[in-house]
This record gives sequence, C-alpha cells and structure tokens, in this order.
Amino acid sequence: MAKILAEAPVNLSTLMQFICGNYDRMWVFGGENDYEPDPADSLAAVAARTGANPEELAYDQMNSNGGEGLLYFPFLNYAARNLDPLFEMHQHDHTRMGLADAGAHCGTICDGGMPTFMLSFWTRDRSRGDLLPLEQVIKRQTSKTAEFYGLYDRGQITSGKRADINIIDYDGLGFESPQMAWDLPGGAPRFVQKAHGYLATICRGTVTVENDEFTGNYPGRLIRGRQSFGGAITR
Repeated sequence: MAKILAEAPVNLSTLMQFICGNYDRMWVFGGENDYEPDPADSLAAVAARTGANPEELAYDQMNSNGGEGLLYFPFLNYAARNLDPLFEMHQHDHTRMGLADAGAHCGTICDGGMPTFMLSFWTRDRSRGDLLPLEQVIKRQTSKTAEFYGLYDRGQITSGKRADINIIDYDGLGFESPQMAWDLPGGAPRFVQKAHGYLATICRGTVTVENDEFTGNYPGRLIRGRQSFGGAITR
C-alpha cells in the first residue's frame, strides 16, 4: 500500500479530482441504512481523530470483503451533511421521482434501487431526521409519476386501468449490498443491488416477480411518447 500511495497520481479531470480527493465527503459503506452518514464518520474525520492517512483508510476499505469493499460518496444534495434539504424538496407537490432506470453511469451508481429506497428509508428507517408518510411516497411513485409522463392507463388500482401491482412485505423490505456484475456487452461492469420484500410484482395482470425472484414473464413493451388525455393502451 505504501508503494501505491507514494506514486504520483494520474492526470485526473477536475471532477474526478473532486471525487477522489474529497475525503470529508467519503464514507465507509456498510449496509442499506448508510445513506445518511454522520460527518464524524467520514474518512477525513476518522483520519483526523486517529492520525491515519485518509488514503490508507480508503484502500483498506476497498480491499475488505475480498476486494469488494465499498466507499460511499454522495455526489449531490449532501452539502448540509444530512438529507434535510431533500426532505424539504419532498414536501413540494410538484416533486416527481426519477433516476430509477439503473442504465446510466452504471459502473459507479445503481439508480434502480430508488423506488425501494424511497419506501424503506424515507418512510421507515431514517434515523437522523423526519420520515415521509408512506401514502405520500406510494402516490408519488405510482399515480403521480404515471400522470406526469402521460400514462393515463396506469398508476391506480381501479376499474378500467392496467393491473400493475406490487405486493410488498413492508417490514421485510430492503436491499442486499451492492455488487459489481461483469455482464454487460464486452464484459463491461455494472452495479447491481437486489431488493427483497417483494412478494409479487404484477405487470398488466402477469406475475413477473414472485418472492423476490423473476418468473421469466416479461409482458412490458416499449412506449414512445405520452398518451392522449384519458386514452388507454395495452402495451
């Protein structure tokens, strides 16, 4: 490790210098509830307390768990070193959910866990601030999102709309630790973070997930553009 740390750094971009050298915004990641870490636990704070080198702490963490140890760097919305600003944003009626596709920057982040995170962390597990009402989070991620994107045939369990339903074990809802999978074309990596607590996911009446496992049924289809108001589609 000493030999590695003694080497001259590569010529990083300004953005990468900000991320890789900003140890007061970097934490050891240890589990599903570590998304609002205490500033006193940052690598910079631990190094200052113990006299250690923050770079050594980072390398030790990355070498843990068989070389799969993770570091957490909240890139946006953490200037206050807590999630209170996000809590305030969530109070606005025009706030909508996004970034849940897990299809961008997938070697560094895993946005696909956002819907589960909203349900588990924000309505049940947050300990450093206020919680959001469960019904508010459900509505925002179902009917409000469908309405925003012009998908008027879904988002509510009501007569005449698609049978898109999640049956959730709320007490058992959570995440596994993120892991790197090397299964993209050409062997490229992506972060995968599996969720648990989904008894069933039903898409247009077809069960696609049962007890957290995919059934092999994929009835969904590509949609291009919004629907006309009040229109219905069956894709």
